Amino acid sequence: MHMMMLVLNDPEKLDDLLDAWHDLGMRGATVIDSTGIYRRRPQLMGARYAFGFPPVGSMAENGHHTIFAIVADAEMVSRYHEAAVNVLGDLDEPNTGVMASWRVDQVWGARRQFGPSFGEDNEEGDRDREDV
Repeated sequence: MHMMMLVLNDPEKLDDLLDAWHDLGMRGATVIDSTGIYRRRPQLMGARYAFGFPPVGSMAENGHHTIFAIVADAEMVSRYHEAAVNVLGDLDEPNTGVMASWRVDQVWGARRQFGPSFGEDNEEGDRDREDV
């Protein structure tokens, strides 16, 4: 299993991204409204340095979405990455997003996403959640 995270710079592309991932088989993800230091910076620096920046309230409206999803394996991470690039463009370009994944050893509460046998012993006698 892998945890996948994508910080989406353009909130208007969220539905297109989730649709693309759903078409690949994703059945669950957590979407969190988020913002980064550069969008918060004018507020942190004080009013005298914020001249010319939009009010803080409007910055919050233009924040990011951070998406977390548990996926089966590195191959699926690659497929979701490819779909993200198709929707957002090259993630190495500015103002697109940041994507990362990391391996997880144990997962609970994901049977709905991965099926009723998730967490049960596989043919080798290992538990699925530990055989990743």
